[in-house]
Amino acid sequence: MGKGSGGRVSGKLALVTGAAQGLGAAHAHLLAREGAKVLLTDIQGDAAAAQAEAINAELGAGAAFAMRHDVTSADDWDAAIAMAAEKLGGLSVLVNNAGVGVRGDIETCTLEEWHRGFAINVDSVFLGCQKALPLMKDNQPASIVNISSIAGLIASHTMPGYNASKAAVWMLTKSVALYCAKKGWDIRCNSVHPTFVDTPILDGISKNAGIEKDVVMGKLARQIPLGRVGEPIDIAQGVLYLASNESRFMTGAELKLDGGISAM
Repeated sequence: MGKGSGGRVSGKLALVTGAAQGLGAAHAHLLAREGAKVLLTDIQGDAAAAQAEAINAELGAGAAFAMRHDVTSADDWDAAIAMAAEKLGGLSVLVNNAGVGVRGDIETCTLEEWHRGFAINVDSVFLGCQKALPLMKDNQPASIVNISSIAGLIASHTMPGYNASKAAVWMLTKSVALYCAKKGWDIRCNSVHPTFVDTPILDGISKNAGIEKDVVMGKLARQIPLGRVGEPIDIAQGVLYLASNESRFMTGAELKLDGGISAM
């Protein structure tokens, strides 16, 4: 595993969804640097492959693999779990990172957009947990990390679809955590709740609004007590902790990485 061996998740076998860019790419790179073998999946298969190639260039061949993966498809999940078994040799960490914004307030959000948001943000987590558990049972201790949002805990008048879908991830996480505990499995399940993070999603927001990105960043930063927008590494470090054995006694919990917003 090259420079990544002996790290905080040495020997872990991880699958990260939505890993072609942004947060997912950051999670995958950090987990690999800290010793995990990683399977990067994304609907953008070529971009996920490019991230895996970059990881292997840094850490050596066999550190990372990639595949195209529609997280709303049960068949695609079966294929992803099969690839984890084949290429990684098992699965001990699942990071359900894939997600999408949901446009529109309660009057303008279309039912189609609502359904799309729930399919990508919630169905994917349900399918991921359900499909991964059989393999994770054979690779304990194991950890499921579901990326929710601070918007799953604090509402906004402009995004009912996003609020509701990310809140669903929060509560689904707790149910899965309690199920695994009741079964006596050493499989933990926790959710992560970031605030605004400097990812390609913010680029899209500024482009759609016709506003310069630094202006958007400034407006967002002013809403955060720490006074800055998060960086992908800020969130990836939390995912690393939850993936590692350092968090063996943490399950059914929510990790708020929000610069203090939820404390107000």
